[in-house]
Formats: sequence, structure tokens, C-alpha cells
Amino acid sequence: MPKLSERALGIKQSEIRVMSVECERVKGINLAQGICDTEVPPPVRQGAHEAIENGNNQYTRMDGIAGLRQAIAKKMKRYNRIERDPETEVVVTGGSTGGYLSTCLALLEAGDEVILFQPYYGYHVHTLETLGVTPRFVNLQPPSWEFKKEELERAISARTKAIVVNTPGNPSGKMFTREELGWIAEIASQHDLFVITDEIYEYFRYDGREHISPATVDRLRERTVTISGFSKTFSVTGWRLGYVVADAKWTNAIKYFSDLAYICGPSPLQWGVMMGIDELGDEFYDELNAEYAQKRRLLCDTLHEVGLTPFEPQGSYYVLADASSLPGKDSKERAMHLLHTAGVATVPGESFMKSGGETLLRFCFAKRMEELEEACRRLEGVRANV
Repeated sequence: MPKLSERALGIKQSEIRVMSVECERVKGINLAQGICDTEVPPPVRQGAHEAIENGNNQYTRMDGIAGLRQAIAKKMKRYNRIERDPETEVVVTGGSTGGYLSTCLALLEAGDEVILFQPYYGYHVHTLETLGVTPRFVNLQPPSWEFKKEELERAISARTKAIVVNTPGNPSGKMFTREELGWIAEIASQHDLFVITDEIYEYFRYDGREHISPATVDRLRERTVTISGFSKTFSVTGWRLGYVVADAKWTNAIKYFSDLAYICGPSPLQWGVMMGIDELGDEFYDELNAEYAQKRRLLCDTLHEVGLTPFEPQGSYYVLADASSLPGKDSKERAMHLLHTAGVATVPGESFMKSGGETLLRFCFAKRMEELEEACRRLEGVRANV
């Protein structure tokens, strides 16, 4: 009989998916997956609807429609302070994960090593492993998720090709400081490394913090590939639209692999996102931030009250919490206990670390307020059950 490939033999279903399926089975509240079920902004919906009615339903250029690439370039200049040519240096992709995969295919070889900060987003690691690239880890230390420059330097080897930076981070909510990005710039420049960023949560930032795109840091512009998207900001996680912004030296290959895997992003949805970028001003993003800051406060306060001490996120819409008070020998057992006793799904902390995380759970607060309030009411019963 034919057999699965060697790479397929090693795959394991994401715990985010596993917990979401189990949550649906027990009819719980899903604070596991970053589904982001808040309202889609009207201009985004209207733009997609009009595009469908106007017949914009066929293939686009492999790097996206001109209007969307231009809108992304304007947004990058205004918000991220990065100037890029929309004709040659902006690529619309099949979600930010599609942009990440296409970037890795374009820049990395099997046998290369890539440095990631731990706790990490699982898809970043698993994509590398699937391509035969070895991940190396630098630990972020709670509660502020800081790292030491010396640890990053020690992680470098002759095979290191890139550093992955996720800011604001999933699952930690860490926002890299200008000093930390300066260390990364120094080391990347010294060892001639790429810096691959995931900035999908760039608009979710709290307590007056500034989002700093690594490509704006001295010596990083040319060697940085900036990846982001629209799923979280516009609450369209199912639309699968992201983008890659980089020097033209890298984007031709990234376009090729994006085309090979996805052909192009969904045409009418590109028009919807374009309208959203063009028409939604600062007020929208300010209100978004205020809404999510309120939700962060509600969830973190509840977790404090029930003895699941949260590490309050600086950005994104996730909270890692210390669940050592819950029964279980590892984070999976603790997550299952919480789901089956309180009806609230989380993600085991071990999903985000190669070692450690046994006492951590990740909570997502990208929910409608009434659903988040109900989840918090259920969590309040945890104290009595422990």
C-alpha cells in the first residue's frame, strides 16, 4: 500500500482546533480560538457586496488588486512609517499565515535554523518544521515577557538564517520595545540575517503603548519582511486576506510561492478590505482599542479574582494566565478541567512552548461583550470548585 509522506507522519492537530471542537461538543464558550466574532465594519461589508454585484469575482493579479496594494502602501506609510512601492513591494496573500508560508518558501532552505521567541505562535514553528527548517528558541520571561540580549546572541549558529518577531505577540501579548528591536537589528546585521515579522495584532495595544514595526529600526529596513493582515482588525478571520511588505529583492519570489499555493486572495473580499482601509479613519481604530481595553480589563480582573493570575497583555487580545491552582498534571488536563466544570474553553500553555507551560492557559477576549461577560460569570464558579 502507498504510505503517507515522512512530513505527514509527524503532524499533530493544533490544540487550538482540538479545544474548539471539544468546546462545541459540550456547548461551552470558546475563549480558545481567536475567532474575533465582533461586528464587521459596514464599509468592509459594503465593499465586498458591491464587488460581487459588479462582477469582480475572477482571478486578480497574483499580488492583489492595484487599489488594495495602494491602500496598504498608504496605510504602511501613515501608521507603520514604512514606505514601500505598491507595484513591486506589496503582496496580498492568503491570510497572514499564507504570507508567512510564502516568505519561508522564498527565503529559507531545509537545514537552515530560525530563531523564535518563546512562548510562540504554533503555526510559526510548525511551518518551519514542515519545510525542514530547525527552530531555535529564546525565552521571554514573565510577567513582562522580556528577553536578554545575551540569550539571543547565544542562539545564533552558522546555520541561522532568520529571526521571527511577533509583535504584539500571540499568546503573550508582548510588544517589543525599541531597545529590544535595536538588539535584534544589531545581531541581524552582524550575522546577515533576515527578520520576519508577524504584526497582525498591530492595532490592539494598551496603556498608551506605541506599535513599533521592526522595519523602521536602523539597519532592518532592507532585511525585514513585514507580514500583517485584516482578519483581526476588521473581524473577518474567515476571509483569509493578509499581506507581505518587503524590499523588491524578496517580493518576486514571495509572489511566486503565494501564487503557487493560493493563486490569489478572494477577489471581492479584496475590494471590501480596500474600502475599509480607505474609509475607516482614526476614530474607528481608537474605538476598537477602547473596546478591547475594556474587555481585557474585565477578563483580567475576573482571572485575578478566581486565582488564575493573568500576565496582563501589552497588546493583542489574548491573556496567558497561571492555572496552577487547577487540578491536572499538565496544561491540557487543566484546560479540560476548566472546560468541563465551567464550560469555558482555553488553550493549554504547552501548545506555545517546547518545554514548560504546564501551568499556563491562554484566554482569548475577542468576543462580543455579552458572551465575554457570561464566560466571566462561569469562571467565577471556578473558585468554589477548586
